[in-house]
Amino acid sequence: MKLDRARLSEMLQDSLPTDGSLFVVDLTVSDAIRPKVTVTLDGEQGVGIDECAQISRRLARRVDEEYGEDASYTLEVTSPGADQPLRDARQYTRHVGRSLSLKLTDGTEKSGILEAVEAEGIQLAEVVKEKSKKKTLPAALVPFASIQEAKVVISFK
Repeated sequence: MKLDRARLSEMLQDSLPTDGSLFVVDLTVSDAIRPKVTVTLDGEQGVGIDECAQISRRLARRVDEEYGEDASYTLEVTSPGADQPLRDARQYTRHVGRSLSLKLTDGTEKSGILEAVEAEGIQLAEVVKEKSKKKTLPAALVPFASIQEAKVVISFK
């Protein structure tokens, strides 16, 4: 049995709350004999385990209706882990005030405090090292198009 990723994406969108509080960060389908469907969800307020379970049940019901109840697959609905890169522009909003580590498309790397999120990019107050001190530069716009990877820097201080 082959699960159609495009069709699964449609079913997943139909399984999400209509208020737009949750959005899909990633959808993968493994190419195994018993495919594994992995859905990563996020929201501006984060995603709880109850919400993941509810979406999982809704999506499983739709997959069973589409492919038959004998369809053999594994379904995992999850939220992005703290170590996962930010993939959707909507994910940045709840991280305002936190430190980010960026890899840019031109190969450079930046780190700093996320000051604000705008339609075209983020305002990042870059932290640079000068001799033995750290200096925070004024916030500057980093366009989403130039961000290859962005991760929240986890601090235990």
